[in-house]
Amino acid sequence: MGSIGRAFEIVEVLAEHAPMSLSALARRTGLPLSTVHRLVGTLLSLGYVRADAEKRYALAPRMIHLGERSGRMVSHWAIPYLARLVDELGETANLAQLDGDRVVYVAQVPSRHSMRMFTEVGRRVHPHCTAVGKALLARLPAHRVDSLVQRTGLPANTAHTITTVDSLHDELATIRDTGYAVDDEEQELGVRCVAVALDEGTLGLALSVSGPVPRMTSDLVDRAVPALQAIAAEFAADLAAPDRAEP
Repeated sequence: MGSIGRAFEIVEVLAEHAPMSLSALARRTGLPLSTVHRLVGTLLSLGYVRADAEKRYALAPRMIHLGERSGRMVSHWAIPYLARLVDELGETANLAQLDGDRVVYVAQVPSRHSMRMFTEVGRRVHPHCTAVGKALLARLPAHRVDSLVQRTGLPANTAHTITTVDSLHDELATIRDTGYAVDDEEQELGVRCVAVALDEGTLGLALSVSGPVPRMTSDLVDRAVPALQAIAAEFAADLAAPDRAEP
C-alpha cells in the first residue's frame, strides 16, 4: 500500500505541474530520488506516464482515458443527488468540475418548469463568472487564481461580470466566509445560480442550482444553500467511501 500511495502522489503532482524532471518530482513530493526513479519507471512501462527528449515526465494518454472513464462514472453517481435538489427546490441542478482553466458541466437534472435553466453537459466556461467556478476558485491558493487569470483574463459576459482581479479576490474571500457562491446574472442575463464546492479531495467538484431570476429569489437562495451543503457533504462522503455503493 505504501508504494501505491507514493505512486499516486507522483501522479497527482504530474497532473498539476508536468512536465517535470525526476529531481523536480523528488523535491515536490519529498520522496527519495531513488524511489521516484523506480515508481516513475513502473508508470512509464505501464503507459501511464510519458517522457520527452529532455527526460521530463508527464501523464500519458492512457491516464487521460482513465480520467474520462472516472468522469463518466462520477456523472452517473451524481444524478440521484441532483434529482433530490430538483425535488426540494424546483430548479435545475448541476454538477461541475474545474478542468484546467475552465469549468466543465459534467451532469445535470433539469427543472420541471417549462421555462428553466439548461446548460449542455460538457460545456466549458470561464470560472470567474459562474457560481460553480467561483466556489471552486475559492478553494485555490491566491497565486493559483492569479496564474489562471493571467492566462485567461476576466472577460465580461454581461454588465454584472467581475472584471478586475481585486474584485475577484474580494468575492472569493466572501465565498470562503459564507460557504457558497452566487452568479447573479454574471454568466447570462436573466439567470441566477447558487453553488457550493464539495469537500477537498473530491476532484474539484461543485454542485449548483440555477434558474430564472424571477424564481431564484432571495428566499429560494436561502433555502438552497443548506440543501446544497447537505447534499454536497453526502455526495462527497459517498465518493470517498472505499466500498462505494449506488445511492
